[in-house]
Amino acid sequence: MKKLIAFDLDDTLAVTKSPITDRMAELLEKLLVHYDICVITGGSFEQIKKQVASRLEVEDLLLRKLHLMPTCGTRYYRFNDSKKEWEQQYAEDLSPAQKKKIIETLEEAAKTLGLWLENPAGEIIEDRGSQITYSALGQQATPEDKYAWDQDGTKKHAIRDYAAERLDDLEVRVGGTTSVDVTTIGIDKAYGMKKLIEALGISKEEILFIGDKLEEGGNDYPVKAFGIDTIAVDGWQDTALALEGILGVS
Repeated sequence: MKKLIAFDLDDTLAVTKSPITDRMAELLEKLLVHYDICVITGGSFEQIKKQVASRLEVEDLLLRKLHLMPTCGTRYYRFNDSKKEWEQQYAEDLSPAQKKKIIETLEEAAKTLGLWLENPAGEIIEDRGSQITYSALGQQATPEDKYAWDQDGTKKHAIRDYAAERLDDLEVRVGGTTSVDVTTIGIDKAYGMKKLIEALGISKEEILFIGDKLEEGGNDYPVKAFGIDTIAVDGWQDTALALEGILGVS
């Protein structure tokens, strides 16, 4: 029997960098009555709050069942219902020297490959403490522009491969639609799931994971390889249908 349902965020619960829809919010609110929920993503904590947590209208005790894991599980937040605030449970932060090397390498990769944008929509390289993220068009680019930029994935994989050769002591992976994420080695979404299993005292057999990048090489794949049951989706609408099936609603 499943006790926790875990989700990727962009293109699983929501359009990239956009808030979840009213339909998805209602489904998650109903799901929290029956299950713990985890959202694990390459994005920042602030991004998960904006896209998901702030959209849920549930009592504080139910928010305790919502587990937020930004930056691919390198950080973990839970809601303290007595203080009425989100509290960090751990953070696997990069050192200043590591951050400097990563930033320089990602910029070099993009410029060498002719993929560095001179007028981006927001930051191209963002320091998220426990993760450095390269976003080809800038963090604030529109979903339409992001989806159009690299439809077959060759651009971001080229940047990832270039950086990985030069950052062999770090974990370099393709992230979202236009992004590449770098963390300490061995840190991926499976790592986050293992930390959650320890914190909640459950087994991997009691978890169901839903994501859009479960194919080998995708940033959700480590969860599947770890042995957790998964459902592959292609957009938030697929996820909504899956949740309606789980909840027995239409």
